[in-house]
Amino acid sequence: MASQHPATIAEYIQAAPPAAQPHLRRLHVLLRHAAPEAAEAIKWGNPFFVEPRFLFAFSAHKAHASFAPMAAAMEAFKEELASCQTTKNMLKMRYDEPMPEDLIRRIAEYCVQAVKERKDDGFW
Repeated sequence: MASQHPATIAEYIQAAPPAAQPHLRRLHVLLRHAAPEAAEAIKWGNPFFVEPRFLFAFSAHKAHASFAPMAAAMEAFKEELASCQTTKNMLKMRYDEPMPEDLIRRIAEYCVQAVKERKDDGFW
């Protein structure tokens, strides 16, 4: 990432490595579509969607992008995520592989619904 800190998600994506930008742009569109009412923010140097609590975040790395939903979403989708590269808190997506768009969309929608229903125990 560039030395100047981005203030918007668009600036974050523009400052990301060239290989990351297509994944980040698509991820941004998917998440915006799942949470059209959410505010966008840069927190801790990463893009976040907030409605009114943190819904999810994403980030760029050298060889992969990460999607970080609430912990409850990772648990709810753990069987579907079994074939993906994950950590306890995020889905990692290599830039040279297709992004699991349908799965990301459904996880994002789960997060939005969980916050609306206040089922956000163990959020982060």
